[in-house]
Amino acid sequence: MSEPTKEAIEAAIKGYQEPHLGRDLIAARSVKGIDIEGGQVRVQVVLGFPARGVQEQIATALRDAIAAVEGVEMVQVDVSWEVKSHSVQKSLKPIDNIKNIIAVASGKGGVGKSTTAVNLALALSAEGASVGILDADIYGPSQPRMLGISGKPESKDGTSLEPMTSYNLQAMSIGFLIDEETPMIWRGPMVTQALEQLLNDTNWADLDYLVIDLPPGTGDTQLTLAQKVPVSGAIIVTTPQDIALLDARKGLKMFQKVEVPVLGIVENMSTHICSACGHEEHIFGEGGGQKMSDQYGVELLGALPLNGHIREETDNGKPTVVAQPESRVTEIYREIARKTAAKLSLQAKDYAAKFPRIVIQNN
Repeated sequence: MSEPTKEAIEAAIKGYQEPHLGRDLIAARSVKGIDIEGGQVRVQVVLGFPARGVQEQIATALRDAIAAVEGVEMVQVDVSWEVKSHSVQKSLKPIDNIKNIIAVASGKGGVGKSTTAVNLALALSAEGASVGILDADIYGPSQPRMLGISGKPESKDGTSLEPMTSYNLQAMSIGFLIDEETPMIWRGPMVTQALEQLLNDTNWADLDYLVIDLPPGTGDTQLTLAQKVPVSGAIIVTTPQDIALLDARKGLKMFQKVEVPVLGIVENMSTHICSACGHEEHIFGEGGGQKMSDQYGVELLGALPLNGHIREETDNGKPTVVAQPESRVTEIYREIARKTAAKLSLQAKDYAAKFPRIVIQNN
């Protein structure tokens, strides 16, 4: 039996479309090595996004495709990932120790944006990434409660802050620095200055992703983020009803205007499943997120049900992804995380870190 050719192996790999990337792994430049010895084939795949939940699934699909090639007797497929830093707004450069910043936004309040942000961060971590979360809602910080964190952050040098940690996430919020009952009666410039300080004066430790939980709307804070914070991509959270979608569109257009790529839309409270009888009902309307996705050519990353457990768990400081790791809702969050990271992995990479810094000294 003749030895299989590299071309035949590549053709077999091309036959498998990776669902999160929406393309084959050769087109996505994820195949880093094909070794053929006699009838033995070894393929090395390095994804650009964390994929612990589907790692074995991808390896099995490739093994099956390659095993069907004539002359192949044994197949070994190694699947791993490496998260790279991706390009940001033209006038900005990425922050040291943070490869990618993902902004989670909504046009209006009450759509479950903070709950989505914390579960997205936890899901990215569960998939195998190093993740942080910045609570940028200065007026209504909710992440300390959602992550069950109390106490104040340390400062080793008197000028910078050490991030708080919970469930393997690094976290920072104005809520760590003030009493939970204290209202923030600040004007816009103070709020934007506080946001910049929380981001830049925190000693984040080698993050693949920093998820920023933005306040609702398209005001000062969002504009500051768009102009001064190097964001790799944004996610818009909405509910299916027309009023929420109207405001979500404004958020989407704002990011497009400031050249921040919108990675996708998350439709929250998509359906309500009755806890007594199991009847499923679209109480906030149906298909709104999909319509918006079709209209603007932006991917619908996932739809989450209106579920009492999600609210209870975040209120109690243990979000769904860690409270119920095997649940259907957690699987939806992890799928949203994989799609978000995969979408980001296809964007232009930032190569600034690869070039040496040239320092001219007068001797």
